[in-house]
Amino acid sequence: MPDSASDLQWLVETPRLRLRQFRDSDADFYRELLNDPGFIQNIADRGINSDVAALASLCERVYGSYQVNGFGMYLVEDKQLGRAVGMAGLVRRDFLPHVDVGYAFLPVGRGRGLATEAAAALLVYARDTFQLERIAAITALGNNPSIAVLLRLGFVACGHITLPDTGEQCACFERDLQTFSAPAGTAEQGS
Repeated sequence: MPDSASDLQWLVETPRLRLRQFRDSDADFYRELLNDPGFIQNIADRGINSDVAALASLCERVYGSYQVNGFGMYLVEDKQLGRAVGMAGLVRRDFLPHVDVGYAFLPVGRGRGLATEAAAALLVYARDTFQLERIAAITALGNNPSIAVLLRLGFVACGHITLPDTGEQCACFERDLQTFSAPAGTAEQGS
C-alpha cells in the first residue's frame, strides 16, 4: 500500500495495541518477522531474505487479500513500545470452511498476552465489520503457546488438517462469533 501520513489509520485499537494495514515502508519489519526462528518453526520459511522480496510478498499476499477480501494480515504496534511487534489478521484459505484468524509476534511481543489481545480484537472486528458468524484457526501441532491463545478465546479443537502446499499436519480450531465476548480489557473497537 502506498505510504502517506494521511493513509495511517488504525483499524482496531485495544488497551495496549493498535492494528493497521501494512504499508510499503513496513517491508523491513515484515522481513524481520518472517525470518524470526519462531515464525519459521511454527508457520513456514517463506524465503524472504531482502526488503525487495518482503515488499513483493506484501504486494502479493497481504495487499492482494485486502483487495479481494477486504481484510488480511495487519501490523500490530505495541503502544507502550511505540513499535511494531507482530502481525495478526484474517485470512481466507481455500481449504478451510471459514475465514482463519492468525498471528505472529517477534520475541519482544511474546509471553505478554499480546496475541490473545490482538486476536480477541480481531474476532470482534470480524463479527462487527464483516458479519462473520464462525471463524477458524490452524496452528502447528507443537505450538502450545498458540494453542493456549485459541483455547483462552473459546476456540474448540476440531481435529487435524493437512496443509495442501506442504503436507504438514496442523491442529484445526473453530469458534462461533455470535456468542463471542472478548476477555475483559482485551478488545476495544478502533477508528
